[in-house]
Amino acid sequence: MSTPTRSIVSAVPAAASADALAHFESSLRFETDCWDVSDSLASGSADFVLLDVRSPELFAHGHIQGAINLPHRKIVESKLREYPADTLFVTYCAGPHCNGATRGAIRLAQLGRPVKIMIGGVTGWLDEGFALQTQASANGA
Repeated sequence: MSTPTRSIVSAVPAAASADALAHFESSLRFETDCWDVSDSLASGSADFVLLDVRSPELFAHGHIQGAINLPHRKIVESKLREYPADTLFVTYCAGPHCNGATRGAIRLAQLGRPVKIMIGGVTGWLDEGFALQTQASANGA
């Protein structure tokens, strides 16, 4: 009688349900997704500041409407003074291949600011079928 082979997926046993629940619930404290950001922006219920942490050139080429461009290297307290200390920031960058959103989130957390990452970034945004705004479209061209 042959022993059934285990897949690579099940070779490491799944976590106990209570551990899985704690892990997945916790992840939402650190990240949000493109759909939730889009829905919040479209409904007028955005209670966060959306930060595009890419370069000004990439921002001009295409960004999420309503986002503020603040490259992650330039996130400093003086740039945040206009926002109350409890303002939630949501960072995004190019996509899953880019760690700019994480770098921006680290800088914000170091400054004691609430922060989440929008997973997927611009790539995820476009994958969901959402449009980007360009400098030309913002200027009515």
